[in-house]
Amino acid sequence: MLSIYVQRGTLLERVQVEPGDEPPAAPVWIDLLNPTVQEDKLIEQILGIAVPTAEEMQEIEVSSRLYVENGARFMTATLMCQSDSATPKTTPVTFILANHCLCTVRYDSPRPFALIEHKLGRFCGPKVSGDSVLMDLLDAIVDRSADILERVAAEVDQVSRMIFEPEDEGGPPSYNEVLKTLGRKGDLSSKVRECLVSVGRLLSFLANEAESMKWPKDYKLQLTSMQRDVISLSDHATYLAGKITFLLDALLGIVSIQQNDIIKIFSIAAVIFMPPTLVASIYGMNFKHMPELDWFAGYPIALLVMLGAAIGPILFFKWKKWL
Repeated sequence: MLSIYVQRGTLLERVQVEPGDEPPAAPVWIDLLNPTVQEDKLIEQILGIAVPTAEEMQEIEVSSRLYVENGARFMTATLMCQSDSATPKTTPVTFILANHCLCTVRYDSPRPFALIEHKLGRFCGPKVSGDSVLMDLLDAIVDRSADILERVAAEVDQVSRMIFEPEDEGGPPSYNEVLKTLGRKGDLSSKVRECLVSVGRLLSFLANEAESMKWPKDYKLQLTSMQRDVISLSDHATYLAGKITFLLDALLGIVSIQQNDIIKIFSIAAVIFMPPTLVASIYGMNFKHMPELDWFAGYPIALLVMLGAAIGPILFFKWKKWL
């Protein structure tokens, strides 16, 4: 899908270009979502650049992600997608600056794109350009990463209370669910850190290119501010990863201690019943005078006693949450 954003007064209007349509003049932002071959060729005609393919965007070496070609700056970053769902993932997004026009190439829908589209659709200012749209997008990406890390930190704190203060959380937690929760949060925080590292490299590249692009001073200051934010957020993501690892180790240690306590109780019970078992194994039931032998209902009573002796411990162990 090809969307071209052009300025209309104080807002940025989105024009969706269908195959065969004439693209609008003076585009500010060109957004390619799952582009077709025809759309790639159209952008090459408009901007005079070669749009990278999905395979090229997946490459991880810096030289393939951040480079200058035919006067255009190509910058590919890894961004978060579906972070609010049970299956968060990352996706590469390419930002291309050519003649102060921004072209974005993506194969998914990171949330900052929708936020900036909505924001600029309401008000964009009189001097909007591809450079300013790129800065808004990068700022929204950093803010979104911060929001995700804040949510992960709050949820990890809640899990920590469940592990170390179960009485305040309504009783002992389900260790299977806690392990799954910690695993999901660890995966999400690692994906956010991957995104931040990628965006940090992009910001460094932009900072080096700012002079040649003749960017104003406020853009350079905004870049510096975002670089500081990315560094601090990366440190926070590293801290969260360490805390999650600590909670996993602590949880496994608590489970191991509880299992040892249960095994100790079983061992004590076995020791208690060992002497009666020893006496019974020596003498058996070989006594001449046993009043139970004359009971008419002795056999069914013995069966019921054996059944009760088997079921009783099981119910007791479940009541104590040992099983």
